[in-house]
Amino acid sequence: MSTTFAVGDLTVHRIVEMEFPFADPMMLFPDLTPELLAENRGWLLDTGALDLESGKLLFCFQSYIVRTPHHTILVDSCIGNEKERATRPNWHQKRDDTWMRRLAAIGLGVGDIDVVMCTHLHADHVGWNTRLENGRWVPTFPNARYLFSEREYNHWAAEHAKTPIACIADSVIPIVEAGRAELVSSRHAVDDHVRLMPAPGHTPDHFAVELGRGRPQALMTGDLIHSPLQARYPEITMRFDSDSAQAAATRRSFLQGACNDGTLCCTAHFPSPSLVRFSPWGEGFRCETG
Repeated sequence: MSTTFAVGDLTVHRIVEMEFPFADPMMLFPDLTPELLAENRGWLLDTGALDLESGKLLFCFQSYIVRTPHHTILVDSCIGNEKERATRPNWHQKRDDTWMRRLAAIGLGVGDIDVVMCTHLHADHVGWNTRLENGRWVPTFPNARYLFSEREYNHWAAEHAKTPIACIADSVIPIVEAGRAELVSSRHAVDDHVRLMPAPGHTPDHFAVELGRGRPQALMTGDLIHSPLQARYPEITMRFDSDSAQAAATRRSFLQGACNDGTLCCTAHFPSPSLVRFSPWGEGFRCETG
């Protein structure tokens, strides 16, 4: 379930933790109508985005490892083990070695990761930040610095202070308390090959990740787009977007730019192989496997 590919002089690996029919499209996208879903059902089934038996959208939950000449970078740390996620049965108190086995399969261990980057601070993007050791959450990657958007972190820390948020408590704050967090702008450059790109809307300071020396050769989308259906209709927003209007504007701008440049897009949740390029399709965009 891991895929390795080159982006210029970079090597990129997908680390898939799980992939399954995740949610009813009408639940996930409140703007979606039964008529619009029916109109698009055929191509969604043909491309594997929609599961025939359950009628749910097929989602991949994964991380990307980027090996540059300077660093080994983990982009989004997925779901993790032993986390309290009562509203998500597939994630709740999970105890399996899938993610770690797939990391080992590409010849890496936790000590080889130099930088951990979280596009945003939702539970399925921060889970392996920490592991449980003697009843305490400790950094999983002992030699890594963890990059969080400062604005994103401040927002969720304030929300957590008002009402506890499990993933902030077990997967974010322990990194800060261990002195391993680096709070950065969402325009931060890691090195001459890897840069952050602001992509707000899903969360207040969500970022995407640009790969390529001098110019973007690939883009890691994070959660600025969740399904190929949102490429066809960029204004269809997702239930968990913090600012639906901003998310839609970000998505359309991103898709137009990626379409114009023919850029390879490494999506967070599209079904495998998750690597796509976008082309025009009416007033929206079509996904073509990268």
